[in-house]
Amino acid sequence: MKKILIVEDDELIAELEKDYLEASNYETIVVNNGEDGLNYALNEDIDLVLLDIMLPKMNGFDVCKKIREVKDISIILVTAKKEDIDKIRGLGLGADDYIVKPFSPSELIARVKAHISIHERLLNKSKENNEIDEQDREINIKELRILPMSRKVFVNDKEVFLKNKEFELLLFLVKNPNIVFSKQTLFDRVWDMDGIGDTSTVTVHINRIREKIEDESKNIKFIDTVWGAGYRFRV
Repeated sequence: MKKILIVEDDELIAELEKDYLEASNYETIVVNNGEDGLNYALNEDIDLVLLDIMLPKMNGFDVCKKIREVKDISIILVTAKKEDIDKIRGLGLGADDYIVKPFSPSELIARVKAHISIHERLLNKSKENNEIDEQDREINIKELRILPMSRKVFVNDKEVFLKNKEFELLLFLVKNPNIVFSKQTLFDRVWDMDGIGDTSTVTVHINRIREKIEDESKNIKFIDTVWGAGYRFRV
């Protein structure tokens, strides 16, 4: 359940907002001054702040500014003023939207839903981008450099070309360094097959990878054979 913080010193308006939101399955917290509102916003897990401008102890503009300096949550200003300068100031301080009193229940709920939805999409997009960045982060181990998303491999800054399963096998071993994997385990993990498989396929691919990325004459060696057990990428 999404949690809404209502910062409003007018008890009647605060109760109306609370009733509207709870009827739409939102959890609400109500505080009646700016200082408490800021404290709740910064220290509790809040999805959206419904923030009055004219508040005791600290006005809504200052609360909005201080929240935005620390947290990225949706903020809707609630104001009785209709002057454009107040709207512009609030948006300039980081508010996502404003609503002018008196407002209808449907308008309030529509704006709350819209901004929570927008905020969730932005967070999910950011998370996806971070995951992609993490996946494509360069892996550097001595002379070896791997670009996971680009599926490129370099040895001493010279690109070597691996076939699809060769690359996937190498990447799996690199991401699990110093662990011995049996041929059967590697076959199951990389070829995505269960049960008994032709594990000689693993041996062939390991040999091909070694030919492309290792050079014993230059003491470049990455993959160890652990006799009777399997293979290990040595770091």
